[in-house]
Amino acid sequence: MRAVIQRVRDARVSIEGRVAGEIGPGLSVLLGIARGDGEEQAARLAGKVARLRVFPDEAGRFDRSVVETGGAVLVVSQFTLIADTAKGNRPSFSDAAPPEEAEPLVERFCAELRALGVPVETGVFGATMLVELANDGPVTIVLDA
Repeated sequence: MRAVIQRVRDARVSIEGRVAGEIGPGLSVLLGIARGDGEEQAARLAGKVARLRVFPDEAGRFDRSVVETGGAVLVVSQFTLIADTAKGNRPSFSDAAPPEEAEPLVERFCAELRALGVPVETGVFGATMLVELANDGPVTIVLDA
């Protein structure tokens, strides 16, 4: 399981011109599920995201989490994060979990964030989406579970 996390001023995901999910200040999370990932990884990664200290305190140091700031999280499933580019120029996605395995784990990840008190918005699993965001900092972190 891999997540690309960006601290954002705002973010939204649209499908065919219709906004599916939108947040103000918080985190944008692109989430990739690999074959063999399970509920334990989803729960652990959600906890890391909720507690990740990438927001500034009064002194400007990264010392506050999205929970502490009252921010929200926009979660967008993205199987391309699991790409293997070791051979040739065409990415292989054979290590990505099939949709019937990945979708419940994306939902579990979101449920775990909500259980930690984080407001969550999402894209639509499997849809072609337009993701727009204002990366604040810029701050971008990659987490693997």
